[in-house]
Amino acid sequence: MATINTNPGAMIALQNLNKTNMDLQQVQQRINTGLAVSSAKDNGGVFAIAQSMRADVGGYKAVTQSLDLASSTVDVAIAAGEAVSDLLVEMKEKALAASDASLDAASRTALNADFTALRDQITTIVSNAEFNGTNLISNGAGNVTALANADGSNTITVQAEDLSLTGSTLTIAATTQINTVTNASNAASAIGTSLDNLNASLARLGTGSKSLEIHKTFVGKLSDALEKGIGNLVDADLAKESARLQSLQVKQQLGIQALSIANSAPSTILGFFR
Repeated sequence: MATINTNPGAMIALQNLNKTNMDLQQVQQRINTGLAVSSAKDNGGVFAIAQSMRADVGGYKAVTQSLDLASSTVDVAIAAGEAVSDLLVEMKEKALAASDASLDAASRTALNADFTALRDQITTIVSNAEFNGTNLISNGAGNVTALANADGSNTITVQAEDLSLTGSTLTIAATTQINTVTNASNAASAIGTSLDNLNASLARLGTGSKSLEIHKTFVGKLSDALEKGIGNLVDADLAKESARLQSLQVKQQLGIQALSIANSAPSTILGFFR
């Protein structure tokens, strides 16, 4: 039946052309963004999973920063502890020298002056072993805690070590001197005990620092795996999309021609009236 009121061929051609244009728009968006799933309307389930994984990746970035901060704090404490250990070695040498009963007064006075200067330097080092406002080896210092997972429910803690002259690790007092044979002998013995205690403290700090370093490496690998997983879920195959783009562009041109042909069909009715 020939009619000018209804053109089924044009309707079908227009529907096909609209579908091609929609597909073409989708491909262009994927090429522009590099994502096959860039919003919830593309694929609600995959988008939700990807967003949850992105949140975990963001959380692990915060974990890495927390681990870096804790590691730096512990490393400063270790460096200060090693410096204190070197001072104790020098102090023990002078204390042993001063314990010699045959030493003349002038030499004893000189040794005592050197000893007290080294002793006071311990206090200076300990009080300045601070990173970002945290001192792990001062008297009354608190433990250092770092985040361990993306939701903050797990942490890694490094115990504080009191290396001050008022603590229990170092068994010499802030007033210790080697001005007599007896004081020098007692100081040498106390310094030996202090060195043993200090070595144990440094070992614990070193273990804590290593734990932070190992966990940071693990978090980095975990974050990389999550980012790869997100890419597998939402990234577009650009080679495939490029080929599809060319195909749709040709299909669009053919659709336009088909619509043009369908629209010209009613004009043939004029031939009936000649």
